[in-house]
Amino acid sequence: MSLKQRITDDMKAAMRAKDAGRLSAIRMLLAAIKQREVDERVELDDAGVVAVVDRLLKQRRDSIAAFAQAGRDDLVAKESAEAEVLQAYLPQRLSADEVAAEVARLVAALGAMGPADMGRVMAAAKQQLAGKADMAQVSAAVKKALAR
Repeated sequence: MSLKQRITDDMKAAMRAKDAGRLSAIRMLLAAIKQREVDERVELDDAGVVAVVDRLLKQRRDSIAAFAQAGRDDLVAKESAEAEVLQAYLPQRLSADEVAAEVARLVAALGAMGPADMGRVMAAAKQQLAGKADMAQVSAAVKKALAR
């Protein structure tokens, strides 16, 4: 079963269970997926759906930080609930050690020698680790690996 189909099935289950919060988050996700499909005139595969989920999750994290700073606990709770629903559709994330090992392998494979090669390594890392790791964590690992 594709990830998109699983999301649709979860939406139907949330409707049956009358779980308004979960239903709202899933509908928002499906709308974002549909919007990207219409904009790019393609049918998204699982990797494309994961990219959409990742983008929405990053937006939720940014919103949570902004709302917490503003003292809006009600909105923090709403965004946190949405983030929790979205998190279920991402594959298992790599640990910091696994990310560092993957980055070290990429640096060795590309023959990268310093900060000047950051863009080249990040492009390869983004292609290989998209959806598997937080890209901010990957960027930090690449900087650390290239600083040696």
